[in-house]
Amino acid sequence: MIRIILLALLGLWTVNPSPSDRLKKEVTENLDGLVAFYKEIHQKPELSLFEKETSARLASEMRELGFEVTENFGGYGIVCMLKNGDGPTVLYRTDMDGLPVIEKTGLPYASSYSMTDKEGVENQTMHACGHDMHMTVWLGVAQVLSSMRDSWSGTAIFIGQPAEEIGAGSQLMLDAGLYEKFPVPDYGIGLHSSPEIPAGQIGLGKGFTMARAESIDVKVFGRGAHGASPQKSIDPVVLASLMVMEFQTIVSRNVDPIESAVLTVGSIHGGTKHNIIPDEVRMQITLRTFKEEVRELIHQRIKEIALGVAISAGLPEELYPEVIIPELSTVPNYNHPDLVDRLSASAAKVIGADNVLYAAPQMVAEDFSRYGQTEHKVPTVLYWLGTIPPDRKALADKGESIPALHSPYYFPDPAPSIETGVNVTSQMLLDLYHTVN
Repeated sequence: MIRIILLALLGLWTVNPSPSDRLKKEVTENLDGLVAFYKEIHQKPELSLFEKETSARLASEMRELGFEVTENFGGYGIVCMLKNGDGPTVLYRTDMDGLPVIEKTGLPYASSYSMTDKEGVENQTMHACGHDMHMTVWLGVAQVLSSMRDSWSGTAIFIGQPAEEIGAGSQLMLDAGLYEKFPVPDYGIGLHSSPEIPAGQIGLGKGFTMARAESIDVKVFGRGAHGASPQKSIDPVVLASLMVMEFQTIVSRNVDPIESAVLTVGSIHGGTKHNIIPDEVRMQITLRTFKEEVRELIHQRIKEIALGVAISAGLPEELYPEVIIPELSTVPNYNHPDLVDRLSASAAKVIGADNVLYAAPQMVAEDFSRYGQTEHKVPTVLYWLGTIPPDRKALADKGESIPALHSPYYFPDPAPSIETGVNVTSQMLLDLYHTVN
């Protein structure tokens, strides 16, 4: 009798594997197709605000999986919804846009695609920031939820977001009425490819994990003259040079050393010829901050320094410099601490706790966190997906440089990165939904 009972229990176990076991089996079965999808979409990156064919392809795939799909939302954004009974609503975002970068990876499936940007300039394009990986994992997770509907209950909202690279996409989606036309999520999840973490591992941090990024332009005016007669000029090249040097003291002397900030003058242009002092010089600054008060302080000091240099040079008021700070920027990414704990435990179920790494804050930027910074205060988490192969990790461990994001040489290790991303994100979602036994 005991033997019969044990055999019966064994039979039940065989017939009814755990959701995690079913998940891994599902991902393994889908992996070859997902790798093929990744290589295909890698070859045709579309620039920010021009993701027409990319979004249409994703929309088609999602409809086949049973999602209700809304296209052309916030530009070429898509919102895909799968209602599966009562339970939490979880938002999962992928970005879709590529970069104006000429790919130099030498891969057999490398991009040679080119397109015209919003300024009318023809550019070769590349998925140099891993958005092709993000889309592939996103599709893989959708496949899992669609096929495992008997293992979860709730509402899945999968969004394909445009224009992440210019920091505008999440705001476009929200402005289009994401939280008015669709259920407000209880949680929001996203991921980003890491050029430093090995494939098979992920990185998670609590609180602020990525900075706000702003692009600031400074126009420095002066009075031009012949290069042989500088006394007749008020040289904007010299004034701009003074400003650049003074800007370096803002973070080191005005910002509290406990806080983090980066101010980099990445571009300075003025003049046309060796012997002509120009009338104008233009500078481009990238500013990275976490806290609003630090951001406002740096804005103030940039303006004060620029004006002070101009006044000291004797420029009239009509030639005072212009400091142009755009209204739209990215927002600092904030990972909700309690949600990080839950998602870390979920990830450990499928890849082991040793492969769930602590990720320190970085001064890179993302616009994902806007989904959690509306009046609804949705808890959100953006995690790092490891993508680099063992040989690249070995080089990094020796102190050698390896391709970073936005590099023409960056590429992920497709199969293990996709497999890890789909397993981890699917498990995170399954654990957030009401589990159906």
